[in-house]
Amino acid sequence: MTTELSPIDWARRPIQRYADFSGRAPRAEYWWYFLATIIVYIVVMIVESMVGLDGTVGPYGPLSLILMLGLLVPGLAVTVRRLHDTNRSGWWILVAVIPYFILGVLAGGAIASGSMGAMAGVGLFGLVAMAGAIVLLVFMVLPGTKGDNRFGADPYGGVSSTAAAV
Repeated sequence: MTTELSPIDWARRPIQRYADFSGRAPRAEYWWYFLATIIVYIVVMIVESMVGLDGTVGPYGPLSLILMLGLLVPGLAVTVRRLHDTNRSGWWILVAVIPYFILGVLAGGAIASGSMGAMAGVGLFGLVAMAGAIVLLVFMVLPGTKGDNRFGADPYGGVSSTAAAV
């Protein structure tokens, strides 16, 4: 039964299913992977700082940049599968991503022009981006749908809601 996995097993599953965007990911898989990723980033950043490599590739060190690029696909995949577990399309991820791209374009233009109108646009899209991130966070925290849904079988195998709340 999948509920008997250790936190390390849950954290490794997205790496094992590297680019698998189909199916469902329970909260345990998503959040243990998220926590493990943060811990690994912190360790890598400390090592880069101690060796003097921090900030050598823009704001990143080479190791953290390689780590970020290596974990981009499994991070997106587990997020999409987590959305599937709540019976939502993976396209919901764009609610949090698109405003940041627009914000980057606006911020570049606002800095170049220095106009107050452009700065106001940056502020507005900053709020939209934050709202999108909050919506996505709420979706990640919500429990998955019990039983099968349109994206696949229940990752907990139809166990009771108390065991599914892990």
